Formats: sequence, C-alpha cells, structure tokens
Amino acid sequence: MKNKIKTLWEGGKPIINSWISSNSPFCAEVLAESGFDSITVDLQHGLNDYKDALAIFQAIGRYPVCPMVRVPWLDPQIIMKVLDAGSMGVICPMVNTSKQAQEFVSYMRYPPLGQRSYGPTRAIYSAGESYWEHANSEILALAMIETKESFKNIRSIVTTKGLSGIYIGPSDLSIGLSDGQLKPGMDRTEPEIVSAIQTILNEAKMAKILAGIHCATAEYAAKSIRWGFDMVTVHSDVRLLAEVATRTVKNTRGLIEKI
Repeated sequence: MKNKIKTLWEGGKPIINSWISSNSPFCAEVLAESGFDSITVDLQHGLNDYKDALAIFQAIGRYPVCPMVRVPWLDPQIIMKVLDAGSMGVICPMVNTSKQAQEFVSYMRYPPLGQRSYGPTRAIYSAGESYWEHANSEILALAMIETKESFKNIRSIVTTKGLSGIYIGPSDLSIGLSDGQLKPGMDRTEPEIVSAIQTILNEAKMAKILAGIHCATAEYAAKSIRWGFDMVTVHSDVRLLAEVATRTVKNTRGLIEKI
C-alpha cells in the first residue's frame, strides 16, 4: 500500500492534482487517462455525495492516480466513511484552529494515533490486505487554510502532530483577509494576498509538511511550484469543460464568418 502523492512529495517531485466537481465516473476516467497524479472528488461544493465518490473511485481504480476527497466539513462520519471507501487523502475545509486540526487528524488515524473506527469495507480491496499496517502512515490529512482565523493561527495548525499538509483555498482566503473587499477567485496577484500565501507556504515548509494550492491556470500552477508548493490543482472538470467548449464555439463561429 503506497500513496503516490506521498511518494512524489518525498522524492521532491511536483504533484499535479485534478478536481472533479461533477458526479460523473466517466469524466473521472477521462481525467485519470490524462495523466494527473491525483484526483480529488469535491463533496463540499461539487455535485457529489458519498455514493458518487465511491463510483468515481471504482472508475479510476485501474489508473495510477491517487484518489482523494474534499469533505464537506470537519465531520468524523463522512471523513471515516470516505477513507473506508478507499480515499488515500482527505482535504478538510475551514480548519481554523489547532484544536480543529487535532480533531481532524484524530478522525484520520487509527488508535493509538487517533480515534478512527476500523471497517475499511472497500479500502482493504483497493489498497490491499496490509491496509491496517500502513493506513496511519500512508493516508494524507490536509487542512484547508482559507480564513482570517486560520491565517492568524497558521503556526499552531501546521505544527499539529500527524497533520500531513495544508491546502490553500485562494477564494475564501482573499475574501476573509480583505474583510469582503476582494472578490473570490484563484491566481491572486494582490500583493497582500500573495504575501499571505507565501507566509502560509513558509510556515508549512518550516513544519516539514506538504503544501498545496488551488489554481486556475497552468501558468500560475507553475509559478506556485517555483515558489515551493508541492501540489497544485489546475481548475476542475467543470471549468476545463467550460473553457474548452467556449473557446471551440468562439473559434468555430469566427471561421464560419469568414466563409
């Protein structure tokens, strides 16, 4: 049982993560075929629920991608359930304090490191019979840093024992740090937000944990890797489809007008 993300991270190689907001196992297969290192099923803002995540995991099981989930909230029930379904990593939103980070880690780890209940119904098949022996060390627990409170408490969060890494949500972070003066969006260029992002990154580096960030373009993703991020997400399946479809229609209409 090996976690591809952890293997790449420990080898100093960048991780390109995909994000699936639609509840389509076929779309997940297409993303897996495209060469992403990991696929994160979004249960917070996406159109997915637990059964959708399970179907997506089954669809991508034959590909060398790491299956992950962003859960809706800091809720032990859904966290443990997606792990039992075979998720090799969980991104948890709105982790604002060290206490919440500790709670999150405890839901991810079997005793004596946590309070996760044993029952890997599918995971024992997708990850192998050695699941029990390696789950605590191989499964990634990533806390989202996306609020003014979490930014204020960043040092105590990143030093939480058992936390694998942090994941920056630029939209909510920008809204929070600006007290609602900035509009949501990825690929931030405002000096104060870029400074905050780099502060979070530096704290993660000092704590020797993984640092990830959500991006809208390949260019910003590459810049983030140059800054020192370990993992970048480039858009979602829905946004990729929308962008390609819009560009294709625009180009086609332009060519037709020249006839």
